[in-house]
Amino acid sequence: MIAAGRFVLRPLRRSDAGPIACFAGDARVARGTRSIPHPYPPGAAEALVERALSPSRSEDIWALDGSASGMGEFLGLIHLMPLDRAQDEISFWVAPPYWNTGLAREAVRAIVAANPHGSDAIFAEVFQDHPGGARALTHAGFEYLGDAEAFCVARGQIVPTWTYALQIRS
Repeated sequence: MIAAGRFVLRPLRRSDAGPIACFAGDARVARGTRSIPHPYPPGAAEALVERALSPSRSEDIWALDGSASGMGEFLGLIHLMPLDRAQDEISFWVAPPYWNTGLAREAVRAIVAANPHGSDAIFAEVFQDHPGGARALTHAGFEYLGDAEAFCVARGQIVPTWTYALQIRS
């Protein structure tokens, strides 16, 4: 577990599949990510949880859990995927009832402070029509690198992105 101020980042549990399916099934959430399809298929949340729990997983995924402070057991997800040369890529989404509350910024800051993979740098990208995600990154110290594009499964199209990086160690 990683402390993140008003909540903790904890490994996924099988009981998270229901809230994941509910919130990932929201078109607004799906359209803000590269990989969440819309409509969200039955069994996708369970498969995500099983991948996250697998010892051979390719990325680490934490739930934002605010139950200790009365906010709710599931507030969103944050992913950290190892890349080459001691680098990671971070991605995240917050459940719509908690948008514009600073949770994404707190989660990103907590991951950066914990640096669970011992990375030298962390990269991120957000869709250009999602300025809240960009603010979460810049408030956590990420610097803008440039524009790019990424395919969004929910939109079925390529979407312009902003790319960010944070140097942790030189």
